[in-house]
Amino acid sequence: MLHPRLPVRWQRFLADHALDVDPLPADTVVRGITLGGRPTERVTVGATETPSAVLYLHGGGYVIGSPRSHRRLVARLAAVTDATVFAVDYRLAPEDPFPAAVEDGVAAFIDLVRHHGFTPDRIAISGDSAGGGLSVAVARRLIDDHEMTPAALGLIAPWVDPTQDVGPSGHATDIVVNHGWSRACADAYLAGGDPSDPGYAPLNGDLSGLPPTIVHIGVREALHPQTVTFVDKLRASGVDVEYREFPRLWHVGHQQASMLAEAADAVDHLGGFLRDRLA
Repeated sequence: MLHPRLPVRWQRFLADHALDVDPLPADTVVRGITLGGRPTERVTVGATETPSAVLYLHGGGYVIGSPRSHRRLVARLAAVTDATVFAVDYRLAPEDPFPAAVEDGVAAFIDLVRHHGFTPDRIAISGDSAGGGLSVAVARRLIDDHEMTPAALGLIAPWVDPTQDVGPSGHATDIVVNHGWSRACADAYLAGGDPSDPGYAPLNGDLSGLPPTIVHIGVREALHPQTVTFVDKLRASGVDVEYREFPRLWHVGHQQASMLAEAADAVDHLGGFLRDRLA
């Protein structure tokens, strides 16, 4: 699926349908709404009205992925956090490169505050891979430009510096991410822009003032080195960080929580952290 020679439309189709056979948790309710002008899935498990929310930003290299591709993970996160999870269908490259995704994430968060009854301290932002990096960029923009600080950040294998090559190294055993595909995605998302822009590469920006953050990564992932650097910089910037490595999980293995105990434990750990910060 993640091959640079495969047409993007096919990558998107395969990503959206890869987990169709995986059942949703019991009592899951998925409703389509609009947030910040973008289609969004509003996902609850159990109670359909909650006092807290999670804004979820899916992964996929800023090129593929959607609320549908991540619906199972989002539903399990809703079940653990006891929150309403809003999965935004933000604009993708190459049609809409940086900063479109950041703008969509910021607009969605502001919409939750202004029109859906949530206060910033009852909204966490979570995301995986590119969505993890996007979560950091969105939080930075909200804090700096709108004086809104999310309750927490929940990051799964965050891609916080697309300028760094991902591939052959001691982490070449990553069975999901590869150099050719990630480079094509990074270039499509940047589209000739400034690679030093911290909105594009949050690792290179100011991390001080970010909310409590949890970071998950598999030890054999291609993104492991930059994730370690990111966590070190978060701590040096005074951010409250909880960091966990997983020896057996592949890139965003959380998606397979119904099939693998370690993935289920990971979702429980991430969701528990967010639930505590949303209380």
